[in-house]
This record gives sequence, structure tokens and C-alpha cells, in this order.
Amino acid sequence: MNNPIWIMTSALPRCTLDELVGVTQEINAQGLELCVFRRDGARGDHVATHLDYENFGVEDAKKLIDLCNQKQLRFSLGAYENLIGGDPDERLKNQNHLLTLIRMAHLLGGNANDVMVGTFVGYNHELGVQDRGFEKNLEEYAKVFTPIVKYAEEMGVTLIYENCPMEGWLPATTPTTFNNLPGTLAARKLMYTLIPSAAHGETYDPSHDAWQNIDPNDVINASDFSRIRRVHVKGTRNLNNSGRTHWGALYPMQYVDPELAAKAGVPIPAHDWDRHHYEPMLPGFGGCDSIDWYAFLKNLMQKGFNAPFVIENEADNSSHTGNYGATVQGFKAAVLCLAPVVWPLDAKAGYQYDHSQSTPLKIVNASDIPVRTMRDLI
Repeated sequence: MNNPIWIMTSALPRCTLDELVGVTQEINAQGLELCVFRRDGARGDHVATHLDYENFGVEDAKKLIDLCNQKQLRFSLGAYENLIGGDPDERLKNQNHLLTLIRMAHLLGGNANDVMVGTFVGYNHELGVQDRGFEKNLEEYAKVFTPIVKYAEEMGVTLIYENCPMEGWLPATTPTTFNNLPGTLAARKLMYTLIPSAAHGETYDPSHDAWQNIDPNDVINASDFSRIRRVHVKGTRNLNNSGRTHWGALYPMQYVDPELAAKAGVPIPAHDWDRHHYEPMLPGFGGCDSIDWYAFLKNLMQKGFNAPFVIENEADNSSHTGNYGATVQGFKAAVLCLAPVVWPLDAKAGYQYDHSQSTPLKIVNASDIPVRTMRDLI
């Protein structure tokens, strides 16, 4: 066992690349999932842009590889948007941005350097409200992602979907909170069957199943394990509160007229993300959460998982405070929580990542390639 622990940079949106490298070393992590969201994107939550995607070329790739080799770090890229639904113009921009990140990952060595591209799929609610709406979303996914995955495969790059349902992505007045197709294991299995390529897989985040009262180990055991290429480390504390009592755990809280709700003594969502009954946490920071991290990590280790654990800091008591110090503390605590299970025991340093097993990043693709758009692929 010698899994690298990385940090996801969305929790540090104002840091420069050099500052991110410094804090990663301070945290005692071995890599970064560099967030490269569109600067003009529609999302306003948990976004960051840590590379200049509009001007990225061969020399920029070489500089990043050289920097990370000097600091003994590795990295992937990520941007998480709706690619099959929402406003058609925004949808197309998101698709083209994903192609931009695939090109960047190619210049950075792609699969040869384990540089992957994290993404969402999103959901098309115009189709979703129709009869057989879920199947129509699968068809839309296949239509949009078949050429994207083919392009990634040609570029030697792997796409990895995160399983967040994005439960607060639409206003609290909407009836559903399923806003990202790979939010369930069934959907992911169907997606891989529709597009059998090895050029896509997933970043599994156990917190999204835990707040739905699903044991993440059951999901891991029922998954195609070869598709799990990263694990996002984020905890959740399930709440036994008035909202759960009144609305149940199967459906999201629904918004009704506040005066009527107050008169009836019924809780309603305070904001778009307050529709299910949990508190985001980090393992080992500020108390216990609702995931048995020891059992979850041991299960992965026994199955031979040897890829990065990426700490995604969205904890209420850490990154959500807006306090830089608390954010860094949360990352540090999560590293120490994972270390005894995923790192070997050093005679002097305690549990420590063994860098001797790592190989330097290579300059694989020294020739530039043009930026592609969806129009070029279809």
C-alpha cells in the first residue's frame, strides 16, 4: 500500500499555481487535481481556474511537468459542468471546454503520465420530464459523448466522471435533485455499456452515496472496478433533523409558500443545497461522519486500488468557512486520517508516502496540436 494523496484545488480558488504547490507540500500531499473551469461559466460554486486554458501550449506543458517533477508532485485536470442539458449555448461551450482540457491533458502526457480529465455529464430536464426521460438522457449522453470519448481515446487521455447528483444545481423550487447522469451506479454501468471504450471511467466519491443511506462498500463491490480511476475523499454527516422527519429520506424537501409552511409548522429548504439532510465534512476533522473510512479504505486496498485519493474539501467547518487556515487544517486532518491505511510505516517518520516507488513525469507529446470543437468531431 502506497497510494498517493492529492488535493482538489477548487477549495483554494484564489491561490496561484506556485502557492498551490507550496500548500500541497505543506499538507504532505503528493499531487493536485487542478481545476480548470471556464472563466465565463455559469457555475458560481466550488469553481477555480488554475491554468490558462486559452493560451496553453507545448511550452506551458513542459513548464508544468518540470515544476511538478522538481517538487515530486503529480496532477490531473478537472472541470465539472452540465454537458447534455441546460441552456444550449452554455451546453456547447461546456462541451468545447472539455475538448480543450483533453488537448491540454494530451500535451501533458495523458495516460502515460496518468493525467486524466475529471468531468460531469449533467442532465437534460427537458427530456427528463418526458415519458422514459431517463432513457432519453442516456441517448443524449451517447450522442454527445461518443465523439468526445473517441477523441479522448485518440489523444491518449482518459475521462473520469464524478458521481455527484448535484442535488442543489437547480433552484429549491424544482421537484427533483437528480442533476448529473452518473450520480447512480446503474447509470454509470449503462453509460459504459453504451460506450465501451476504456478511455472513460470514474472518480468515485463515497459521500454522495452515504447521504442517500447507501453503503459505499456495496457500490464498490458492485462496480466494474477497472473503471474506478480516482477516489474523492469527502465525508458526510447524516442529520436526524426536522426536515428528515417531515419529508422523509427518499425524496428531497420541497419548497412551498413560507407563510403557509410556518403556519403548518413544516420546514422548507433554506437554500438550493438544503434539500437533503446531511452536513459535508472531511474525515478526521471536527468529529465523526457517517462513513466508516477504515472499512472503505481497507476494501479498496484489498481490491488492489493503487490510484490517487483526492481530498475534495467542501466541509462546512473547513472550506465553507471561507477561512484559509481552516481550509488547510481540514486538508491536513484528512491526510492524517488516511495515512495509516494507505501509506507504509516508516521507522522514523511514521506513516509516510514512499517516493522511491514514483517515476518522474515525462515529456511525451512535444508537438502542438490544434484546439478542436464539437463541430470538428461531428
